Amino acid sequence: MTAELLELTVAQAAARIAGGDISRAEYAAAWREAAASDELNAYLWRGEDGAGEGDGPLAGIPVAVKDLFCTEGVQTTAGSRILEGHQPLYTATAVRKLVEAGAGLLGKTNMDEFAMGSSNENSAFGPVLNPWDHGRVPGGSSGGSAAAVGGGLAPCAIGTDTGGSIRQPAALCGVVGLKPTYGAISRYGMVAFASSLDQCGPLTRDVADAALLLGVMQGRDPCDSTSVGIEGGVGAPDREDLKGLRFAVPAEFSGDAVEAGVRAVFEATLKRIEELGGEVAEAPLPHAEHGISAYYVIAPAEASSNLARYDGVRYGMRAEGAGDLIEMYESTRAEGFGAEVKRRIMLGTYALSSGYYDAYYGRAQRVRTKIVEDFRSAFAEFDFVVTPTSPSVAFRLGEKTDDPLAMYMNDFFTVPMSLAGIPAISVPAGLAEPDGGGPQLPVGFQIAAPAFAEQKLLDAAHALERAIGFDAHPHASGALYAPISDIKRTGSGEGDDG
Repeated sequence: MTAELLELTVAQAAARIAGGDISRAEYAAAWREAAASDELNAYLWRGEDGAGEGDGPLAGIPVAVKDLFCTEGVQTTAGSRILEGHQPLYTATAVRKLVEAGAGLLGKTNMDEFAMGSSNENSAFGPVLNPWDHGRVPGGSSGGSAAAVGGGLAPCAIGTDTGGSIRQPAALCGVVGLKPTYGAISRYGMVAFASSLDQCGPLTRDVADAALLLGVMQGRDPCDSTSVGIEGGVGAPDREDLKGLRFAVPAEFSGDAVEAGVRAVFEATLKRIEELGGEVAEAPLPHAEHGISAYYVIAPAEASSNLARYDGVRYGMRAEGAGDLIEMYESTRAEGFGAEVKRRIMLGTYALSSGYYDAYYGRAQRVRTKIVEDFRSAFAEFDFVVTPTSPSVAFRLGEKTDDPLAMYMNDFFTVPMSLAGIPAISVPAGLAEPDGGGPQLPVGFQIAAPAFAEQKLLDAAHALERAIGFDAHPHASGALYAPISDIKRTGSGEGDDG
């Protein structure tokens, strides 16, 4: 019975719980047992219940939550030593809405420190492993959430996406990942990285489940002045074809950086779109290729401002033995922040400094405006813009840690949508070998839509998902299981608040 329960989608399980076919207690117990078998270092904390309380569309559904969301009385670290042991006094709006809809907190998931990373190797609590191959990365920064869903450790999860941190790990772990329009979901209670880019979103097994979670979390929140919600809400997707819809393929995104296997799956998916009645054509996005350059000025600049609050005075860790206030600041940040966070703070501070603001930050913002205009022009003629989600399948642990630029290029296809603030979804499109050979690994297909066109996006993704029929999972694909004895774990025990 347990195996059968774990195979249900969220929508199926919610319907069966509501109908009395299964109890919320037994469903939650099945997922607690699955989460307890975590060999991926996906969880930093696991709850003792997960069944939730009250009625609602998610009654009885356990949800895994990225450790970037504040949860009252439960440690929230953002993957950083500087927040180790921090227990917020309030709960993030997105999480609160899930709980009010009947969901339970299954656990808090591992992540790149302060959401800064594309591989989940930047966590202060050890890297997350890819469920398809334990020697490879799950993507980041929401790697713990993606790995938990892809590895059968959670029925669904939520993460955050600043430059691709939901979509890219979803692609690498073979699950669905949705970044909604900026402002669709409240950011209140999310530990800030880059405030003009950060957005909450779901990671699920299928598009229908993503729509279900989005429908619960979206909405205007008086605690977040940038939140506006989605007019008309979000319903279950039911489209079966793509007739009358036009899909744009950016000519500028067809570079040599895309692995051969990823390119093959992408081109096969374009043919699938045409078989469903959709029209595929090239469209210019002339400034999108500069997205990475602009993003890695804007995001670090905002991070350098947001992370100034971690000073050892108000909350989080405080370095011992400092002789004065300045030394305490310096020691706390030196000990508490990891290498990638320090790198981005320094980059951002430099970009905002006197004499360089216009040359770097000001110019990056002008490029961002051009990218917004490019998408606006494309959507005047097309319904969607499509790309591979990631230029490669999951790469090996440690393969890119010594080359920050190579790591940053993993976000090449996802960053432009973040800069434009538009919604985008990654759906599993097939399997491919990495260049140079290796196991068959998931490939994601990204679909982007105009701002607040989530329903149209979900409908199209649902139709394509049905046609693709992706039903592979790690244990059926010859996944490789590398030793994990050297993975550093913290706070992964049942009911452990630390």
